[in-house]
Amino acid sequence: MNIGDAATASGVTAKMIRYYESIGLLPAARRSQAGYRNYDNSDIHRLQFVRRSRDFGFSMDQISALLTLWTDRSRPSKEVKKIALAHVADLDEKINHLRSLRDTLRYLADCCHGDHRPDCPILADLGNDPKK
Repeated sequence: MNIGDAATASGVTAKMIRYYESIGLLPAARRSQAGYRNYDNSDIHRLQFVRRSRDFGFSMDQISALLTLWTDRSRPSKEVKKIALAHVADLDEKINHLRSLRDTLRYLADCCHGDHRPDCPILADLGNDPKK
């Protein structure tokens, strides 16, 4: 199938398919006599794996490692678990950071009168350099 069909079948845009090829997540596509890319079901399956991994927020390096493990039927599952748990720890850190930002912004919004007066604790806080 051509790149448009592969994009539709995998849920990955043609632009991203080309990008994944350029960074080695997807092997270079076979080419037709006219020079068009041709993809088969194994390419689509690999693209779906990458898309699903991106949905989980894995980095490109993590996806590359997961793809290597996925294609290695003799892989130790502990390596997959190690990558997944490291990503969970990263997600937990991001979640905690976002909760802190949300709580601070909620507090500042509660302190803002939200009326005709120019005083605004939200803008005052945004104008402060947190490194000082």
